[in-house]
Amino acid sequence: MEIQKLDEKFSVSAQLSIDDLDALAAAHVEILVCNRPDQEAEDQPSFAEIEAAAKARGMVAIQLAFKPADLTRELVDELGNLIATGKKIHGYCRTGNRSTNIWAASQLNQGRSLAAIASETSPTGFDVSGFLQQAQVSGVVDRPRHDVVIVGAGSAGIALAASLKKREPQLHITLIDPSSEHYYQPGWTMVGAGVFDPKSTRRATRDLIPAGVTWQQQSVVSFDPANNQVSLDNGATVRYQQLVVCPGLKLDWSAVAGLEESLGKNGVTSNYRYDLAPYTWELVNTLQGGRAVFTQPPMPIKCAGAPQKALYLSADAWFRRGVLKDINVDFYNAGAALFGVAHYVPALMEYVEKYQAKLHFQQTLVKVDGANQKAWFRHNDAAGESQETCVEFDMLHVCPPQCAPDFVKDSELADANGWLDVDQATLQHQRFDNIWGLGDVMNAPNAKTMAAARKQVPVVADNLVSAMQARTLTASYDGYGSCPLTVERGKIVLAEFGYGGKLLPTFPAWLNNGARPTRLAWMLKTYALPMVYWQLMLKGREWLT
Repeated sequence: MEIQKLDEKFSVSAQLSIDDLDALAAAHVEILVCNRPDQEAEDQPSFAEIEAAAKARGMVAIQLAFKPADLTRELVDELGNLIATGKKIHGYCRTGNRSTNIWAASQLNQGRSLAAIASETSPTGFDVSGFLQQAQVSGVVDRPRHDVVIVGAGSAGIALAASLKKREPQLHITLIDPSSEHYYQPGWTMVGAGVFDPKSTRRATRDLIPAGVTWQQQSVVSFDPANNQVSLDNGATVRYQQLVVCPGLKLDWSAVAGLEESLGKNGVTSNYRYDLAPYTWELVNTLQGGRAVFTQPPMPIKCAGAPQKALYLSADAWFRRGVLKDINVDFYNAGAALFGVAHYVPALMEYVEKYQAKLHFQQTLVKVDGANQKAWFRHNDAAGESQETCVEFDMLHVCPPQCAPDFVKDSELADANGWLDVDQATLQHQRFDNIWGLGDVMNAPNAKTMAAARKQVPVVADNLVSAMQARTLTASYDGYGSCPLTVERGKIVLAEFGYGGKLLPTFPAWLNNGARPTRLAWMLKTYALPMVYWQLMLKGREWLT
C-alpha cells in the first residue's frame, strides 16, 4: 500500500486490504473514508468487511462512494464536515484519484486557493485541475476564489502582477480593468511641450499583461469584503483570497462649471488628458500675445508638480521665440505655496522670476466660459468672506480637481474623505487584512506619482506573500515620491522626497543636486525613465526600489 499525504490530517491511497489497516492504525488514522462503491471489482473487499476490521483497530469507517463522473455536492460537504472535526483521515478508492478529487473539492469550497490545492496534490501524480473546472460548471464546488485579484491595470497593477509572479509563479492572479489602452502618463507633460510624440505614451493593455495572469476587461462596481468578492458591471462576481485596489484616481472635470464643454477649443486645454496634451503644444506654438493662465486645484492630485511644469515649458518656448514679453503668465494655485517641499522652492522661484509669472495662491478655479475665454476663481478676502474673481484668458491650462473613483469612495473600504484606507507603511488596509492599496487611490500622505507606485509595488508584493504564508509583514514604504520639475527645455529640478517632506535623493549631490536644475535630470526624464517604465517596472524588474 502506497500512502499519499495531501496535508497533515488527510492521506489517500488505492484500494485497501484488511492487512493494510494495521499500518494505518499505527499511523494514528482515526477515520477511514471509502470513496468506492461495492462490487466494482471481484477482488475488492466489501465496505462491511473494511468497516468491521477498522472498528476492531479503533478506527471509524465511513462510506462516501461515487463513480468517477457522479460526485455530488452533498458528498463533498459530508467530507468537509469530517475534515472540520480535525481528526486524522485516510481516503481510498480504486487508484486514489477519486479520494484526491473529493478532498480537493472540499478544500475549494472551504475557500482555499487553486494554487495551494494544486501544489499539495501535484506530488501524488493526480492532476485535479481538469476535475475542478468540470465540478465548478456542474455546481459540485463553488467557483474558485482567485489567489490575488488586482483592481486596476495601470502602472501599479501591472507592475504588481509581474512582481508577484516572479516571487510566486504558482499564484493565480486576475487583473480587472476595462481599458483596452494603457498610458505612460508622466510623458504627457512632454507631449504638451512638443518633446514627445503622443503615440509613444500609449500601448495596448493586452500586450502588457504578464504571462500567466488573467485579464478581465470589466469595471468593478462594488466591493463585498465580508464575502471576499467584487462585483463587476457585467453582473459577475469575482472571489479572492487577497485583493489589491489600485484603480488610480478620478479626474473630476465636472467639478468646475463649464469646464468639460470648454476643453479642446477656445484656448482651453490640459496635459492631464492624452487627447488634449497635443492641443497644449498647438496653443503654445500659435500664441503671440495675451494672457496665459495655469491652474492647480486643491490637493491631493496626481503629480503635484505637473501644473507648474506646463507653465515653465510653455513660458520657455515663448522665451525662445521672443514673444514672452507680450504674454502675461499667471499661475492660480488653490494651495498656499508654490511647492510642498520647501527645499526646492528657491530654484523654482528663479524660473518664476525669469518668466515674469504672477503667482496667485489660495485661488480655486470654479467656472469656465470657454466661448468668451473667461475663468472664475474663488478665494477668501481679508475678512474671511468668499469672493469670486473673473479672469480673461487667451490660453487656459487646467489641472482638474481629483478624487477617488466612485466605486471606492462609496464603499466601506474608504476613509472619511473617500480614499482607500491603508496603513501608510505596510499599505495593508486598516480594517481588512487581506486587502491592500497601491498608487493614487490610497490615503497615505505621499505624493501621487508613478515613481511612488514604483517604490510601493515591492512593499505590497513582499507583504502580500508574507500574509498568505502567515509570516510577519516586514516590508515598509517610506513615502518616496519623485517629481521631475521641467523648468526649461533641457533642464529639470529633480525633487525626491518621502513622508513629511524628508529628502530621499537617489543619486549623490555631486551627480545631481536636487536644489538646482540639471541636464542629467532632463536626460533621465526624457530617455531613461520611459525605458525604466516599459522594460523594467511593468515587467517586475525592481531596479533601484
